Amino acid sequence: MAALNSLLPDAPPEGGLLGRVQYWFACFFAIGWTAVVCGGLFYQFGMWEYPCPLCIVQRMFMLLAAMGAGYIVRTALAHGAVPAREYMTGWGLSLVAVMAGSFASWRQTTLHILPGDKGYGSEAFGLHLYVWAWILFQASVVAIGIVLAFSQATADRSVPAMRPGAFRTVGTFALWFLGLVLAINVVAVFFEEGFHWFLPDDPSRYQFFYDVGILG
Repeated sequence: MAALNSLLPDAPPEGGLLGRVQYWFACFFAIGWTAVVCGGLFYQFGMWEYPCPLCIVQRMFMLLAAMGAGYIVRTALAHGAVPAREYMTGWGLSLVAVMAGSFASWRQTTLHILPGDKGYGSEAFGLHLYVWAWILFQASVVAIGIVLAFSQATADRSVPAMRPGAFRTVGTFALWFLGLVLAINVVAVFFEEGFHWFLPDDPSRYQFFYDVGILG
């Protein structure tokens, strides 16, 4: 904490429009990816579709991408400014996550690319969820590259996130929303996997309830 404080000037210069846009983008990046995971949870519990191992891997990278943006939001909430190093750490983590997630979704897409293959799970607007995931991962790579290009100009600039107001409200919501969905996803995966090291390729039940004798 002391090391971080030493990176911040005593009175950070005003962030201006660009600094505020950077903060808002981090908030909505975290909220957006968390909401995408909620969409997967809706298909899992609302439409009774069991996520396969590659689906779970993609969710993990989605949440990791959100955590990178959440790191930036948390820094702004705690200190009222974000040093360049913290921008690099947060967006770097998100960039690694979306690139790895892009590979995972591409891998799942290629498994069902042959003519006549109906794919895995339901479709949304004509595309399977893993195809949408690939599109969103690719778009995020571009978006992160853009904000990284401007991060030096917004580093160490004040963000009005320490005092009550919209900046703090939205930032706090983003972090709590991410934490809640992360916890729900951990529990959901545990119920599906049970006391086993691996998920089956085509899961068809919540193995935990069979392991403890509630079902079966």
